[in-house]
Amino acid sequence: MATLLRVDGLEAGYGDLVAVRAVSLELAAGELVALIGSNGAGKTTTLRAITGLLRPRRGAVELDGERIDGLASSAIVARGIAHVPEGRQLFPTMTVLENLELGARSPESRRRRGETLEDVFRLFPHLAERQHQLAGTLSGGEQQMTAIGRALMARPRLLLLDEPSLGLAPVVVTSIFENLARINAAGVTVLLVEQNVLRALRLSHRAYVLENGSITLAGPSARLLADEDIRRAYLGR
Repeated sequence: MATLLRVDGLEAGYGDLVAVRAVSLELAAGELVALIGSNGAGKTTTLRAITGLLRPRRGAVELDGERIDGLASSAIVARGIAHVPEGRQLFPTMTVLENLELGARSPESRRRRGETLEDVFRLFPHLAERQHQLAGTLSGGEQQMTAIGRALMARPRLLLLDEPSLGLAPVVVTSIFENLARINAAGVTVLLVEQNVLRALRLSHRAYVLENGSITLAGPSARLLADEDIRRAYLGR
């Protein structure tokens, strides 16, 4: 499979704080890859640097072999990357439909907005039922569905998700992860940041372990799931 995303020697941080250093990872087109690690390991910073929300200090980020580090986040979205941030970051006083439509910003996504909206409603039928409801009145699970749906409205080739299970009931998490598998099966490449390591490794094809801002382990998810150090550190076994 052709490489879709390549991150090479990434360093990024905030002020004097270096949050990630020398991070390198790759995603082939069609893969679902997990990035796991403890709180403060640098997972969110890595996603923010990939999507242009944070300017990398060193290293390169390539999409389809072309450098995108240094581009504005809007230009990165236009090239096919969508980001579902931690905490969803919806507009609570806007309706579900209005929040979803905000995701269709590029000329192509606007042209196909109706078609994509139907796809989102098929994936998340609850959103179709609540499309005229204010986003701030939704349950946590419905808000997460809306945030994912908004990202899909951009018709991305690569979807980045930051802690999609955070604060959700187990039954809702199961539904969200089932839908992520469907999104990936439909051809969208996925980079998943997730503290629920067991679910992340069961869902993904490959995974990277990020500790103290650096990649310390990488490989097929099934192999990492069987790794004794991973099981002790993240699964309590």
